[in-house]
Amino acid sequence: MRVPRLVGLMAVDARESARARGLSLEAPDRPDFHLTVVDYVVRQYPQPGAEVPRNSAVHVWFDFGEGDGAGGVREPLGPAPPGGGLRRELEEPGAPRPAAPLAATALLGPP
Repeated sequence: MRVPRLVGLMAVDARESARARGLSLEAPDRPDFHLTVVDYVVRQYPQPGAEVPRNSAVHVWFDFGEGDGAGGVREPLGPAPPGGGLRRELEEPGAPRPAAPLAATALLGPP
């Protein structure tokens, strides 16, 4: 008998699918597996399509293990951007500063 694909199914559907094929389910991460209804299967063993004898147990997990799951590849980041925020061009020493418009002064404060 071939193991069905259970990953992606809710617990209640996974139990029913396994039962219909003469398999039993075990969930090492859920001691209350018989009460679990709407959690989704994220991993199974044996893999779908594997040949097993009738009445075999298929192990399913509802939580990703430590270090598994949706983390993806974490590449090291390059060097940090230079600090100091935005830079503006400074005037030449002794050059007069242009006056800020009144609207800008009211919003931003005096220069």
